[in-house]
Amino acid sequence: MPLRDDVVDAREEAAASLGEMSDAWVVGRARELQVVGQHSDPQRRESTLREADELLAEARRRGNPRMIGQLLCCCVTLRLCTPGLAEQAVPLLDELLTHARRHRLDVLRADAHALRGRLALMDGNEENALNQAAEALVILDDDLVPDATLGRRSWERLLATALIDIGRVLTQLGVYDIADEVMARAHHRIRESGGPYEIATHLINRCRMLLGWGLRLERVGKQDDAHARFDTAAQIALSMDGSSQEGSFPRIPGMQDAEQLPVLVAACALAEPDPAHIARLERVSAPEQELPVRERIIVAIALFRCHRAAGHRDAANEVLSAIKEETAGDVSEPSLRISLVREHAQQTELDPESASAALRDYAQELESELWTMRASRSATLMARLDRQRLNRQHHAITRQAMHDPLTGLPNRRALDAKLESLLREPASQPLSVALVDLDGFKEVNDQRSHAEGDEVLRVVARTLSDTLRSDDLVSRYGGDEFVVLLPGVALEAAESALERAVHAVGGLPGSLSRGVTLSIGVVAMQPQEDGNEVLARADMAMYRSKRRGGNQVAAVSVDSAQELSPEQPIWIPPEAT
Repeated sequence: MPLRDDVVDAREEAAASLGEMSDAWVVGRARELQVVGQHSDPQRRESTLREADELLAEARRRGNPRMIGQLLCCCVTLRLCTPGLAEQAVPLLDELLTHARRHRLDVLRADAHALRGRLALMDGNEENALNQAAEALVILDDDLVPDATLGRRSWERLLATALIDIGRVLTQLGVYDIADEVMARAHHRIRESGGPYEIATHLINRCRMLLGWGLRLERVGKQDDAHARFDTAAQIALSMDGSSQEGSFPRIPGMQDAEQLPVLVAACALAEPDPAHIARLERVSAPEQELPVRERIIVAIALFRCHRAAGHRDAANEVLSAIKEETAGDVSEPSLRISLVREHAQQTELDPESASAALRDYAQELESELWTMRASRSATLMARLDRQRLNRQHHAITRQAMHDPLTGLPNRRALDAKLESLLREPASQPLSVALVDLDGFKEVNDQRSHAEGDEVLRVVARTLSDTLRSDDLVSRYGGDEFVVLLPGVALEAAESALERAVHAVGGLPGSLSRGVTLSIGVVAMQPQEDGNEVLARADMAMYRSKRRGGNQVAAVSVDSAQELSPEQPIWIPPEAT
């Protein structure tokens, strides 16, 4: 059925209004939605997801790779925390990982692996979840260079979000000691750069981790250590009011966060079980709230203990029996599930005293074995981290041989190898080859510094890669020259693509480009022509662009090649100079 005219008009008006917003506003709004959607009722969660999808569509329309990556991350996260929508997250998550790899957005790539770990846990695949968490940690172990295009504060926020998502996966797996270390790394980033939304999300996730850790410690008889975790979580809960009240974080006006957010309410109750917490626990765990499994289990255990403290034995047992039945088929929270079963088993005291003692002894032996398994899992994770680091070192050595260390682009050796392989592949024809030279780059080095010149080269390299297709090869050829291979692209289409790159560099802020522009010459590879010949023709075409004033593309066909000046400089390979 076609949409009514008034509905179409409303949507077009909303899209036009969104198009007037700045990139910073779009990304900032996405960060708000990412928090709001994880801590909202089902109705608000639905509207939040709808708005996030609209922001993603706008980001794709603008074509900013960093904005697209952040919006993809937001939309994936919202679907993973919405019951029944996890499958919708799969194609978006695949797109996020591919996008992050292509544009060398390492922090977003690490976050994509962490989100894949959460998805694996929903399917009960703990092995895959552990592998994904290890891969994410290895990426963030590298000496990451902040993305100058994003700005330091935005980059720090992305890094903190990735660490929090890794910490969540490790928390669900029950690897609490390493999760605690990861959360601590996130804390340092958020303290300097986080807004109210990131701070709120971090504190809630830290509370959730501490509660799960405390319940785990109880199962091996470490009561004092467990209570210390509960106390710390309660202190965080009581400190939350100042962190969320400034933004659109979901809250009931006039009510403390520790009285209305499930994890925080449970933290206070587990630290000091008391009948006073019962009403709040029942309110935040009402069926219409549709809490995630992890929060339902934590709140149920807290409610059980408060009922028991009040002497409500039947109500206490009913709470545990209900949650145990509701979560019977869930595999996403293995550690919390064991804590729940243990809590329930301890209250089923219908056998004689001797049988109960035997049951408790057996349970203690079982828990000791599970504790050993936890230690084994931690050791396994560390071993995998070491293996991943070795693999990455090997890849790094290989990469160094084929990539320019300044820009990260393929070097002359990689270009020659790629050009040779394309010449042997019929599917790569037609093949366009472009030589790119920077206008005004010498002045940057002479009048400013070589360090600023290096930064300009990095910015131009990143912009070229972002603007062109993933199938195109952008390589640094030496000095301020780049070569671009465009397989399967005819000369006219290559000229249009390279004009977009010229406009992209020309439109960069002066603080990034230092006024540098591009002169590009592009030609089509001819039959029986070798690499040196086609590069020589591309070089002559580039000088035509220079003579015309630069900041443009000169596309030269074989028929028009004789129009080039005979005094035209002859192209000489960089290693020969």
